[in-house]
Amino acid sequence: MALHDPLIGTLLDGRYRVEQRIATGGMSTVYRGTDTRLDRVVALKVMHPALAGDDGFTARFIREAKAVARLSHPNVVNVFDQGADGANVFLAMEYVPGRTLRDLLRDRGALSVRAALDVLEPVLAALGAAHRAGLVHRDVKPENVLITEDGLVKVADFGLVRVLGTADGAPTSTSTSTSTATGGTVLGTVSYLAPEQILPDAPTDQRVDVYAAGILLYEMLTGRRPHTGDNPVQVMYKHLHEDVPAPSLIAPAVGPGLDAIVAGACARTAEDRPYDAVELLAALQRIRRTLTPAELDAEPPASTRPSPRYPTSEPTSVIQQPAGPVDAAAPEPTSVLDVPAELLDQLLVEPRPYDEPTPVRGRRPSLLRRLPRKPLIWAAALTALVLAVGGATYGLSEALYGPVPGVLGKDRAEAQQILDKDGMHGRFVEVFSESVPAGQVIATDPGVGARTRKSDTVTVTVSRGPKRIAVPDLAGKTADQAADALTTAQLTRGGVTGTYDDTVPEGVVISSSPAAGQLLQENTAVSLVVSKGMVPVPDVTGMSKDDAAKALQAAGFTMQTSGVNLFGTGKVSSQSPAAGERRPQHTAVTVNFPFF
Repeated sequence: MALHDPLIGTLLDGRYRVEQRIATGGMSTVYRGTDTRLDRVVALKVMHPALAGDDGFTARFIREAKAVARLSHPNVVNVFDQGADGANVFLAMEYVPGRTLRDLLRDRGALSVRAALDVLEPVLAALGAAHRAGLVHRDVKPENVLITEDGLVKVADFGLVRVLGTADGAPTSTSTSTSTATGGTVLGTVSYLAPEQILPDAPTDQRVDVYAAGILLYEMLTGRRPHTGDNPVQVMYKHLHEDVPAPSLIAPAVGPGLDAIVAGACARTAEDRPYDAVELLAALQRIRRTLTPAELDAEPPASTRPSPRYPTSEPTSVIQQPAGPVDAAAPEPTSVLDVPAELLDQLLVEPRPYDEPTPVRGRRPSLLRRLPRKPLIWAAALTALVLAVGGATYGLSEALYGPVPGVLGKDRAEAQQILDKDGMHGRFVEVFSESVPAGQVIATDPGVGARTRKSDTVTVTVSRGPKRIAVPDLAGKTADQAADALTTAQLTRGGVTGTYDDTVPEGVVISSSPAAGQLLQENTAVSLVVSKGMVPVPDVTGMSKDDAAKALQAAGFTMQTSGVNLFGTGKVSSQSPAAGERRPQHTAVTVNFPFF
């Protein structure tokens, strides 16, 4: 019997209503919710309370929000907010209806080449934007690739994200890499780990994402992972000592070009891989242009279909010791895997599992050099045929089409020069950005590396810098009118403080904090000071001194006396201000007694 989730129905941070549990992992639970302030559906990722007390996990969780907030890309799941409510540390993220790539592979098994590339290209575009912003994802896998109902692909869960030049998020020297396997601890998902993520104290950079993207492509083309074993340690051993096999060995419809892409992306030495996801995307698109429609749409063999027992989801978990078998079809958790020192030593020094010495690996600058000899012969034959039959057409195509050049991070003038040099026309649009300095290029449409007709316009998005909004003049407006004015200005109303005022009518704004004209970020709260108005002075004539003092005090005034009441039996003969006049509270009212 399912237990009731105590978070469902609650309001996090006084703003986010938790409505439905979507997924549960070892480190966090994701809910569907509503931002009651902006009235929009959000995904709420809540860290498990048991981990919220761990400063390391909490820091990594918060770092995800800060890192992804720096990105502005259509293929990245946006993070809107981060906060804490008691023991609940949470992220408020973009809600993406649809399913994960893992769900797609579960239902269909291996994909056609066209379908695989249609998924991988936007994934690489998202990772490329992160890499050019100095961020590394470190947990690229099918569970973190979301596909919306209308086919848009988005990369999610930057929970293991690291900023280049930091050690797991903590500032270090000016180095552009860091170690992720220290003291026997391996961070990530075992089947998608690059070798340098396993080695102790090995430097890592954005090429760990390139490696994982190569594994992702292999899995989409074949329906299975390249390295499997009875436990995570065996899988890590294969990452260190065995090359990823060519996908065409399982899916013959895959050509030598894609074999080369997988081999290059999954090179065991980081220097042999493409520099980042942008470079891998450009190489992938070059290969795609050589494929015929029949090659793109060839159905994978039936043997690559999943079994009915293929699991439906992959939890995120914390593993403290080697787990059980890692099956090719089974989802596998994101892990903090504590590998005993003796096992880690075996991973590094144990000979290969067959009587062949471990080869000495040198730098291989070409992707095609990594192909077996026979595929190279076929590739050469195919190239010769294309050149012989379609040389003239290819030349015309190259004159009319070309890849969008890399202009991300360039200023507008430099981007225009680069486009002009490649014979392309740019249309520049400006958007606000909290992370990209004003004047620098944020994105292009089509994306960098995409092949496009040179006569078409390339839309270049340039940063306007941070969006800042001037606080409107709210003095003289009612509280409701002030709230509407703040909403129109894309600000929000904060706290409201009342005070008595002898010049401003009751319910009217006296001032705001921050004051009118100050520049704020969008959705910043602005506090209001609202007049409580004035009150009428009560009539105390004819009362004794004690009764008059009580009546004035009850109305919020103080009393001053004039005249001499020698025997204490006199009555108030007059007062100032007169009865009924409106004055601010705490005003002194003078009462006069007759002289005896």
